[in-house]
Amino acid sequence: QVRLVESGGESVQAGGSLRLSCTISGIRVDNACMGWFRQAPGKEREEFAIAMIGNDGTEYADSAKDRFTVSRDIAKNAVYLQMNSLNADDTAVYSCAADSRLGNSGTLLEGRYRYWGQGKQVTVSS
Repeated sequence: QVRLVESGGESVQAGGSLRLSCTISGIRVDNACMGWFRQAPGKEREEFAIAMIGNDGTEYADSAKDRFTVSRDIAKNAVYLQMNSLNADDTAVYSCAADSRLGNSGTLLEGRYRYWGQGKQVTVSS
């Protein structure tokens, strides 16, 4: 059984930073495609996405470049999302996702992923 659990900072003032963690069981982060997504009010989820594809690197959607960084800890079987210089537009529910299929096809699309965490609300106040 695959399970993903997000945790980490929930609120910050504009300009601040937060880090989210995603702890995974049932699948190895270095043998899976891992994604971070967010869904802001009134927007589609896949407008923001970051994917780590096994050991083959990382892909960022344009909206996730510059201020967001992903990393992983293989020993802890966890992935992380570091968010910097946050602004009110970054307020959203952030979710991690996993899929055992490797390969870089469609990795920034939510339909690519079979397993999802419950999501974590992040609120940035101005």
